[in-house]
Amino acid sequence: MTAPPGVRTCLYDTPQLGAVMNTMARQLASGLAGSCTPVAVIGVLRRGAPLADRLTALMVQRHGLAIPLRLDLSVKRYADDLTLLYPETRLTEEPRHADLALAGHTLLVVDDVLYTGHSLLRVVEYLARWQPAQIRCAVLVDRGVARLPVHADVLGVRLDVAPSDIIECNVPPYEPTFKVDVLQPHALRDGAPAPP
Repeated sequence: MTAPPGVRTCLYDTPQLGAVMNTMARQLASGLAGSCTPVAVIGVLRRGAPLADRLTALMVQRHGLAIPLRLDLSVKRYADDLTLLYPETRLTEEPRHADLALAGHTLLVVDDVLYTGHSLLRVVEYLARWQPAQIRCAVLVDRGVARLPVHADVLGVRLDVAPSDIIECNVPPYEPTFKVDVLQPHALRDGAPAPP
C-alpha cells in the first residue's frame, strides 16, 4: 500500500513510545495484580497484536505478572487511511477460538487507535459471550472522537486532531520504526497544496 499524500509529522518517536508503553504496562499490571482470576491478553489485528506482545512482555518481565494466555482477533471496519471498508464492523472468528474456556478470566483487549469505537465495541460484545470476570481495554492512541459508549481503561496518549487528519501508528513488524505520525492530507507543503 502506497503512503497517502499530505504532510506527515512525527508526534512520538521510538524512545517516547517506549516510555508510554512502560507507563501503560505499569498501570495494567497494578490493575491486574490483585486479581485472583487467570488473565488473557487479546490483541486486535493488525497492530494491536504486536502491541499486546510488547505490553505482555513488559508486565511479565518488569512487574511479575504470571504469563497470560495470548490470542488475537481480526476486526475490520476501516483501512489504514480511515477509508470505510465495510458498513458494519467485521470480526473474523478463528475455528480454534471455538474451544476457548475464558469463563471467569480477566480479558485485556489491546488495540492501537480508538477512533469511532465500532471495532472495540464489536470485540467486547464478542468476548462477553464467554462470561469473563471482566474485560479491560488498553489503547495506544485515543483520537477523542468515539461515538459509542466505549473507552480505554488504560490509555497511552490522547491526540485531539482535526477530523480529516489521520493518526498513523507505525508498529513493527508491520512498519520498520515504532512511532506515531499525524498525516494532514490537505495541508500545505512548501506553500502549495499537497497533491491529490
